[in-house]
Amino acid sequence: MTLYKRFFLSQFVFVILFFLNINLAAQSEGEQIFKSNCAACHTIGGGKLIGPDAKEWLSSDRFVSTDDPLGTLVKYVQNPADFGVLEMPAQALTAGEIKQVLDYVDGYVPEVKEVVTSIEVAEEESTNPVIILLIVTLILFLLILVLVSVKNNLKESLSLPTETVFESFKNYVTINRNKIIIGFVLFISLMYLLYNLMMGVGVVEKYQPDQPIAFSHELHAGLNGVDCNYCHSSAKNSAHSGVPSANVCMNCHAVVKGGDDKAKNEIGKIWKSFGLDIETDDFDWNKLDTYQQTPIEWIRVHNLPDHAYFNHAQHVTVGGLECQQCHGNMQEKTVGQVATAEELNKIDYNIKDGIEFDHPTLTMGWCIDCHRQKEVDMEGNDYYTEMHKNIKEKHEGVENFTVDMIGGLECGKCHY
Repeated sequence: MTLYKRFFLSQFVFVILFFLNINLAAQSEGEQIFKSNCAACHTIGGGKLIGPDAKEWLSSDRFVSTDDPLGTLVKYVQNPADFGVLEMPAQALTAGEIKQVLDYVDGYVPEVKEVVTSIEVAEEESTNPVIILLIVTLILFLLILVLVSVKNNLKESLSLPTETVFESFKNYVTINRNKIIIGFVLFISLMYLLYNLMMGVGVVEKYQPDQPIAFSHELHAGLNGVDCNYCHSSAKNSAHSGVPSANVCMNCHAVVKGGDDKAKNEIGKIWKSFGLDIETDDFDWNKLDTYQQTPIEWIRVHNLPDHAYFNHAQHVTVGGLECQQCHGNMQEKTVGQVATAEELNKIDYNIKDGIEFDHPTLTMGWCIDCHRQKEVDMEGNDYYTEMHKNIKEKHEGVENFTVDMIGGLECGKCHY
């Protein structure tokens, strides 16, 4: 290969890489800043979301009435608390970056999308992965040509015979055939084991730790028919379902002390948390404040990552879900346990709602499985009245809406 050809080839590779880099960096800085800092609360031309429409920022009376609307807007964005606004967090943006966002908003042209006429969610447009693969393959092939060219130059300097790309590949495979086969098999096996190991991180199905008291859901919720919400009362009104305090247990067990020694021993632990002996003491509600109480140290079973937000009231009270749809048939079990996806798929409530889980319980995929299949009951539910009106205009002709169609897959709903 002549020096001219090698130079031309190296320049061709450089041009390919240069334009590929330009394509990846095509998104404007203003667009990136808006999506990172503003899009969670503001739309562009879509009306008020949480904050006002971005198209209306500079036309707001708050800024128009000042001598320098743009300068006032910059100060407002950097420290809204100075303007008496506490809902909006301060943004660490320079005046130049804010100007870039405004330029992006001014020049923004919304994409024209087809009206969705079914409950299937249109997939976001993305670059064809085949095209990306072909580009990467071409780049790698060109790099191989360059490397072979360099190798041949070195051989020429040592008066050794040169090789073409295909001759080099053939000789390498012939000499190292067994090593290549063994290496390939080991690589695939290692990747498979590593993949399974990583996919198992955070999966806690069937987790059922021993508890300080051998509480039986089967006895209480199953045999005696105690409603789940009697003990886990906060599930209807707060983010957490919580565990009942000992005084809730004593609503019954101040009188019910167990029919055998084993039961009496477990119930006695509740009495002990009040500083009382079940055999010799009497429980008096009027003396509750005088008891030397110690908390029962229950072991948490269902534990989400710190960066994930879940609200029980949103699902139980607003969404109308039954406890069994996420926790399984606890009325058939003893202490708390994380139900498997297979068990949940057999729950009558899930079958009725058309929910089938493909991912392990308490993983993000598990939540998404439900949000893509669970239909939202908007009839007679005041929580959804205004939302139903707006979403019907957006999805004309659609009668039934799943959770993902009302924002159930937005990152900020669960991670913020």
